[in-house]
Amino acid sequence: MFTTRPEIAGTFGAVATTHWLASQVGMAVLERGGNAFDAACAAGFTLHIVEPHLNGPGGDAPIILHSAKTGMQSVICGQGPAPAAMSVAKLKGELGLDIVPGTGFLCTPIPGAFDAWARMLLEHGTWRIRDVLEYAIGYARNGAHVVPRICATIETVRPLFETAWPTSAALWLREGGPRPGKLYTNPWLADTYERVLREAEAVGGDRDAQIEAARNAWYNGFVAEAVDRFGREFEALDTSGRRHTSLLTAHDMAGWRASVEAPLTYDYHGHTVLKCGPWSQGPALLQTLALLKGFDLGAMDPMGEQFIHTVVEAQKLAFADREAFYGDPNFTEVPMATLLSDAYNDARRKLIGEAANNEFRPGSPDGIAPRTDYAAAVRRSTEMAMAAGTGEPTVSRLGASGGDTCHVDVIDRWGNMVSATPSAGWLQSSPTIPELGFCLGSRCQMFWLDESLPNGLKPGKRPRTTLSPSMVLRDGKPWMSFGTPGGEQQDQWQTTMLVRMLHHGLNIQQSIDMPNFHSEHWVSSFWPRGARPGKLVIEGRYPPEVLAALNARGHKAEMGGEWSEGRLTGARLEPDGQIFAGANPRGMQGYAVGR
Repeated sequence: MFTTRPEIAGTFGAVATTHWLASQVGMAVLERGGNAFDAACAAGFTLHIVEPHLNGPGGDAPIILHSAKTGMQSVICGQGPAPAAMSVAKLKGELGLDIVPGTGFLCTPIPGAFDAWARMLLEHGTWRIRDVLEYAIGYARNGAHVVPRICATIETVRPLFETAWPTSAALWLREGGPRPGKLYTNPWLADTYERVLREAEAVGGDRDAQIEAARNAWYNGFVAEAVDRFGREFEALDTSGRRHTSLLTAHDMAGWRASVEAPLTYDYHGHTVLKCGPWSQGPALLQTLALLKGFDLGAMDPMGEQFIHTVVEAQKLAFADREAFYGDPNFTEVPMATLLSDAYNDARRKLIGEAANNEFRPGSPDGIAPRTDYAAAVRRSTEMAMAAGTGEPTVSRLGASGGDTCHVDVIDRWGNMVSATPSAGWLQSSPTIPELGFCLGSRCQMFWLDESLPNGLKPGKRPRTTLSPSMVLRDGKPWMSFGTPGGEQQDQWQTTMLVRMLHHGLNIQQSIDMPNFHSEHWVSSFWPRGARPGKLVIEGRYPPEVLAALNARGHKAEMGGEWSEGRLTGARLEPDGQIFAGANPRGMQGYAVGR
C-alpha cells in the first residue's frame, strides 16, 4: 500500500518523535555513543523548546522503558500529584467551585517532567546532565524553527495574555510573537537550564552527583523557590472567571520525586502489551484488547465499517470503566485484576451487538457499583457548545485553549527501548514564571471535587492522566515502543495501530498512515468534563459509504478532515537485529530517523 514515507530500517538505532528536531537530537546522541535513555532525555528536553504549545518543563512525563542490562521493563511515573493545599474543602467549600478550572493555578500539580527524565538518566543513562541539556539550551538561546501551530495556539490566547497574564505576553508576544517558519528564542528558559548546570557541576566531577544536584536545584532549590514566590504574588485569571493565587509551594516540590513501578500487562495473540497503571488511562487499552480478543478482527476489512463499529463499541465499555473505577492506586482500590479477567470481559463482550449502543455502561467488577454522573457531562458539553456558538468548543471563554502532547520512541543498538509521552506545562496552561521561562501544568483539572470517587481530589494524589505510552513484547522479548498525543484519543488510536499490525500484517508506517477514527462518547478528562453520546469522527479519507453504514448502525458519525486522525509514532526491534520506525505525517512535524 502507498505510504507518505517509508518505514525506515536500520541496525544501529532509531528515534521517532512528534517533531523532527527532537528526533534528530535523539539520533545525534546515539551517533555520539549515548544509549536510548540518554537519547530520549535529550529529545524530551528539546521538545520543551520546539513544541512549547504541547509540553513544557513544568509538565508531566510518564515513561515505559526496557533495560537490556537487566532484561526488565519499568514505568517511571512523571505524573506529579496534587499539592498539600489542594483539597475538595478548599476548592469546593472555600472557593465555591463545582469543577476544577482548566487553566491557571488551581489545576496545577507538582511538575513531574524534569525529575522523570533526570531519574531515567541517572539510573539507566550514561551521559552527564550537561550533555543532554545542551541541545535544548542551544535552541532556547539561539532560536528554534516555529511551526504554524505554535502561532495558531498563541492567537487563541492572545487576549488573555494581553489583559490578564502579562508575564506570558512578555515572553510569547514580544516583538509581535513567533512567526511561522522563523526562529524564536526563550532566553529565560535558557538561563534556567544554564543555572541548573552550574549548580550541578559545582558539586564536582561525579556524573551521578551532578544529576542529583540538578534534581535538587529544581525541586529543593531556586526553581522551586521561584515557583513558590510567583504563585503567591500573582493572581491568575482562570476558567472559573476569577483570579486565584497558587496552591503549589516549594515545600510540595521538595517532598516529591518521580517514582518507579512495574507496568500493567495484558497478553494478546502472542504479544504482551505494557501500560502505565490506573493513575493513567492506559489500562483502557488493555481492557479494549480483552474485549476484542473474542472477535475475528483479521477477517474484517481494516478500512471497513464493521471494524470501526467493533473497536468503538469495545472502547465505549472500556472507557466507561475508566471513568467509574480508575484512580491513583495509592489512594483507591482499583479492581484491575477483575477488569482484565477473561470472565469479566466475556460477560461484557456480550453487550456488543450489531447496532451502536449510545448509553453509558460501566460494569460492576467484584460487585462494585459504579458512580458516575453522565447526564451532567452531557449537559456541560451542550452548554459549552452553545456558549461557543460553533458546536466545537475547543477554544472556550477566558482564553482556555485545548492543549496536546508529544511522544518519544527510541531503540538503540544494545536493545534498550523507551516509550515516553511528555505533555502539559503548555504555554497556554498558566502564566509564565518570568524568572524561569516556563509555566506550570493543568493536569489536576482531571480530578472530581468528590473525595469518595476513585478519581476524586485529595492532597498528594495523582490525577488520572490521559498520558499513555505503550510497549509490546513478542514471545516475551521487547518488540515495539509506540504512542501518540491526543488526550482521550491516545488509547483509541494506539489500539487501532496495534490491531491492524497484528491482525492485518501492516508495518508501523502503513498503520500510522491508514485513516483512523475516534469517539467522544464517554466523559472527557479535560475541562469542562463533557460527553457527547454516540459521537464518532472518522477521517476524511474513508469512503462515504462507510460513514453511511456507521450511521445506519446508530452511531452519530461524521467525517473529519482528510489527514486529521492520529499523531502516532513507533519503533520496533525484530529478531534479525533490524530496527524499524515510522512517524505521523499529519501536521507535518513528526519524523522517524535511524540507520
